[in-house]
Amino acid sequence: MNTTIVKTNDGSDTILNKDINECYHSKHGAIVEAKHIFIKNGLLNLKKNKTKILEVGFGSGLNTLLTLIKAKKNNIKIIYDTIEPFPLNKEIYEQLNYYKILDTSRDLFLKIHNCLWEKRIKINDFFFIKKQKTSLSNFNSNIKYDIIYFDAFSPRKQPEMWSENILTKTYNLLNKNGYLITYCSKGSFKRILNKIGYDIEIINGPIGKREITRASRK
Repeated sequence: MNTTIVKTNDGSDTILNKDINECYHSKHGAIVEAKHIFIKNGLLNLKKNKTKILEVGFGSGLNTLLTLIKAKKNNIKIIYDTIEPFPLNKEIYEQLNYYKILDTSRDLFLKIHNCLWEKRIKINDFFFIKKQKTSLSNFNSNIKYDIIYFDAFSPRKQPEMWSENILTKTYNLLNKNGYLITYCSKGSFKRILNKIGYDIEIINGPIGKREITRASRK
């Protein structure tokens, strides 16, 4: 995978995938975007002290780091599964500046990246991660999740990730009243969610994005 680091408007880094010419995060601000979508409107919306999360697209590790930080701060015990078919090379992720902007430990960020794949790892008393090097179509789990962070590349660049088959799989991976949260708000995407049986909420987006989507399993 051909990647390079790009600076976003809030000073935080993102990754440009040169093969498809798309960044992992918004150029308006990687941290601003991730906090708004996945923390404020994802994790903190649930209001539970024990949570099971599936992240579709480990990518740079930013969503994972933000969730880990918030779990400790708010005393939330999290089982965190994350899938990524194409992990970043070490020489890329070691340069990412998230820990500086978030005023956290570089060792903590690298622990997330360097821990073993395909094995449940205790990061601290609140956060238990399992990274799996696979695609969502090949992913299997006996866990039902409270939240799915759906952070795939855009429908224009990766249309297969936004198909009815894939989105039906996300529905079946959720607990009742669990939800999927994502940056995408395309009409075609929302129509598929509605067809599957999701309850859809349209939420104000972060800077540079008018709307985002939260979809709950009935």
